[in-house]
Amino acid sequence: MPAKSAAAAPRASRPYMPGYGLPDATQGKGLLPWSWAERRLVGSHNYWFASARPEGGPHLMVIWGVWIGGRFWFSTGAKSRKARNLSANAACVIGTERASSAVIVEGTAQVVDPRDVPREVSASYKKKYKWVFDPRLGPIMAVTPRVAFGLHEKDFDQSTTKWTFQLPRRRGAAEETSSPRLRASAVKK
Repeated sequence: MPAKSAAAAPRASRPYMPGYGLPDATQGKGLLPWSWAERRLVGSHNYWFASARPEGGPHLMVIWGVWIGGRFWFSTGAKSRKARNLSANAACVIGTERASSAVIVEGTAQVVDPRDVPREVSASYKKKYKWVFDPRLGPIMAVTPRVAFGLHEKDFDQSTTKWTFQLPRRRGAAEETSSPRLRASAVKK
């Protein structure tokens, strides 16, 4: 059962994928519901995580994480390739473990102060992996989605779906820099 999300449900549409035999991008018949994607995001045990190296090269790794409250939560070593990549470019992609019914989420990762991690996130992570988020090992991060894709192999040509998220309102620069928690939570290069 997907976790309740405080975020509004994303808008579903047909992705523009010329040459793949999909119905016209303006046709909405057969689109997958967001609940289909959330079940896979919550239920996946392992996730594919892609980021870009500072010089632009790709980096792909399998990670653990939890989908709660409309965001993907994970931790990483402070000096890991992921942490170094994300400190230079916060854009990333997460994919569920099963390619035959895949959900791919594109978004932006942000370091979260350990005091601001919702209890539900920590409890879910501990239950799922028998492991706890430990900020002494490295940053705890949350990915805010921008767009997601659902690909169901069985009916790929009719159900492939794109979801577009309404991005949260950006805080003013003065508000951002005045927050000691946001300043203290930055990934050290």
